[in-house]
Amino acid sequence: MPRAIRSLIATGIAGIVLAGSAVAPATAASAATPQPSASDRTSAVEARRVDRVPTPKIGWYACYGYAECATVRLPLDYDKPKGATTEIAVLRIKARDKKHRIGSLFLNPGGPGGSGTSIALAAPYFLGDDLLDRFDIVGVDPRGVGASDNVKCFRSVKDQTKAYAGLNVAFPWTKAEEQAYVTSSKAIGKGCSTTGKPLTGAASTAEVARDMDVLRRAVGDKKLTYLGFSYGTALGQYYANMFPDRVRALVVDGVLNPNAWVGQGKARDQLQETRLRSADGAYKALREILVRCGKVGAKQCTLAAAGNPVTAYEMVAKRLRKKPLVIDDPLYGQFTVSYADFVGASLGALYSPYGWQDIVGLTEELLVLTDPAAAKKARTHASTAVAQRAATARQQRGYDFPYDNGLETFLSVDCTDAYHPKSADAWPALAAAEDKRAPYFGRAWAWATSPCARNTWTVRDKNAYTGPFNKRTSAPVLVVGNYWDPATNYKGAVSSAALLPNSRLLSSDSWGHTAYGTSDCVTGAIDRYLLKVKLPAKGTVCTGDAQPFVDLPGWPDERAAASKSTLAQRGVPGRGEPKQLPPVVAPLPVAGTLAVR
Repeated sequence: MPRAIRSLIATGIAGIVLAGSAVAPATAASAATPQPSASDRTSAVEARRVDRVPTPKIGWYACYGYAECATVRLPLDYDKPKGATTEIAVLRIKARDKKHRIGSLFLNPGGPGGSGTSIALAAPYFLGDDLLDRFDIVGVDPRGVGASDNVKCFRSVKDQTKAYAGLNVAFPWTKAEEQAYVTSSKAIGKGCSTTGKPLTGAASTAEVARDMDVLRRAVGDKKLTYLGFSYGTALGQYYANMFPDRVRALVVDGVLNPNAWVGQGKARDQLQETRLRSADGAYKALREILVRCGKVGAKQCTLAAAGNPVTAYEMVAKRLRKKPLVIDDPLYGQFTVSYADFVGASLGALYSPYGWQDIVGLTEELLVLTDPAAAKKARTHASTAVAQRAATARQQRGYDFPYDNGLETFLSVDCTDAYHPKSADAWPALAAAEDKRAPYFGRAWAWATSPCARNTWTVRDKNAYTGPFNKRTSAPVLVVGNYWDPATNYKGAVSSAALLPNSRLLSSDSWGHTAYGTSDCVTGAIDRYLLKVKLPAKGTVCTGDAQPFVDLPGWPDERAAASKSTLAQRGVPGRGEPKQLPPVVAPLPVAGTLAVR
C-alpha cells in the first residue's frame, strides 16, 4: 500500500476522515427506535421570521454535467423580510429512482466556510448508492461562502496581505511571532467589523439555519433531512433546536458541542479551545499511534528501531523548539522546518485514517535530520523525503489574486456565534496554558480564534442563537462520534447526545476526522437511518477498517475532494463503483502554513 505524501507546510483548511468495520451489529430493529412523543415546537419568533418569507421559486439550470444549480435571494435580516437581501447558491443532484424518491437530503461539509455546493457535487463519490437512489442531494453555500455573496473584510488583496502578514507561521512560537500574530489578529478583527459589514454581522449559524429552513420549503420538503460533518454538526444542532418540529431525519458526524462552541456563563471569557478540547483529542490520537508503534516493534513500525516512539517524537519536538531545521536540497532548494511546522504536519496527518504512516515517516526523517551525528547517507535520504513533502505544500500556500476569503468566512461565523476573550493580547498566555494541558496541539488550536477578541471583533449579529440546545425534536437525531478524532473530540458527541433528549449516540473506533465512510458498520447505520429513520441499537460501536500498523492493501486513503471543474470532467460515477471519504472541511481554519481545522 503506497504511503500518501502529506503536506508539511500547507495553507488553508484541512479536512479529512476515516474507515471502519462492525464490532456490534448496526442493524436497526424497530425496538431500538424510541417511541414517538410530542416534540418541542418552533418558537413563535422563529416561525414568524422564516414563515413570512415567500417560498422562493428556484430557477434550476443544468450545471457540471450531472447537477442543477440556482441562486436565491434571501433576507439579509429576517426581522426585515422586505429589506436588503443576500444571494445564496444552491446545487442539487436529482434522485436516480424518481419513482421511489423520499425527498431531499441537505449536506454541509463543515468549516465554517465549507462549500455546500461542492460537497453535494461530490456526493456520488462518497454517499451510499441507496441514498443517491432515493434522495435529491442538495448543497447550499452558506452566507459569505463560495458561489453565494462573499464576505470581504478588506478592500483589496493588497490590504488583506498587509493585515495577514503575521499569520505566515503554522502557529506562533517565539515572542516575535506571537506579537506579529496578535497584530494581524487585531487588523483582521477590525477589518471584518468595518469593511466586512453588513455580511459579517448577518452570517451567524442561526442565519444559515433560517436560510436552510426556507430552502427546505422551496424544494418541497415538509421536514428536513440532513447530514452534517464537523462544523456542519453545529449547524445541524442549531436547526434541531431552532426548528425542533421540522426534523424528518438529522445526522451529525464529528460533533461540536454547541454549548462549548458558544460559551455560556463564566465560560464566555475562556478560549473556545478550552471549551471544545480539540487539542486533547489530537494528543490522545498521536500518543496512541506512538504507543502502538512501540508495541508492534520495528518490523511493523520502523520508528520503534530508534527506541521508545513517544520519546523519539518528543526528541524531534525538543530539537526543533531549540532551533529550526534549515534544509538545502539540490532539487527543491532551501527551506526551513520549524517546531510549529512539525506539529502542524502531525495534526494534518491525524485527519486521515492512514495518518499514522505520516506520523511515523516524518518523525523518522526529522529524527535523523536534527541529529548532527547522523550518517551522511541517512541525512541525504531523509532530506529528500522531507523536501518532497515541503514542495507539495508550497504549491498550496499563499494569498494572491483573486481575493481569498477562506479565513474570513470562518471568522464571520465563529466570532459572531461564540464568546471569546476580550483582548488578543491575552492569547500568548492562554495558548501556552492550553499546551500544558494538551501537549503539542494546545497552541495550534488556541491561536485559530485570536481575531475574535471582543475589543477588536466588534460586529455582532443581533439575531444570533445562543441556546438552549436541549429541545426534543420531531424525529430522533443520530449523533456520530469517533474515538480518535483530532478535531472534534469524541466527548463532544457524547455530551451533545446527552443534551438532545430524542437522540442516539453511534460510536466509531476509527481514525481521522469524522466517521462516515470508514466502515460498512458506521456507513450502513447512517444510511439506514436516513432512509427509514430507524436508529442503530443503543450502544452500537463500529470499528474502522483502517487501524494503525495493520496493512489493508487497496483501502482508498482518498477523499472525494476535487474542484467542481474536475468533478464535471470525471462525470458522475455509476452505481456500485468504489466509494471515497467525504470532502469534510474541519473547524477553525488557521491561516498561514498549517493545514488544520
